[in-house]
Amino acid sequence: MTPQQLADALAAQRGEVVDRLRGLERELAGIIEASGLAAGSDDEHDPEGATVAFERQHVAALIEQARQDLDRIDAALAKVAEGRYGQCETCGEPIGAERLAARPAATTCIRCASRR
Repeated sequence: MTPQQLADALAAQRGEVVDRLRGLERELAGIIEASGLAAGSDDEHDPEGATVAFERQHVAALIEQARQDLDRIDAALAKVAEGRYGQCETCGEPIGAERLAARPAATTCIRCASRR
């Protein structure tokens, strides 16, 4: 792939993650609004409080994961711009094309990733 094709693929992936993040943020806001927590209520004494708390924490974890995905994609886009994309951060060797096709924001080669 050319650097422009890489950047385009990463930008498309970034757009998907941004859309996912926005949806999750709306979902979290809906959970909070539906539970009455925005009004300062206490879910400790609510019979559904544990379920609401679980849903809230689950969606919050998915939001954090999406934000981390965005950070990785942004770092990969910066590497494309700098001409360093596809180079393993651990050993300096090229990251295999198959790995980059599967995980465009990968920062390590298969060998180094398997050592973790």
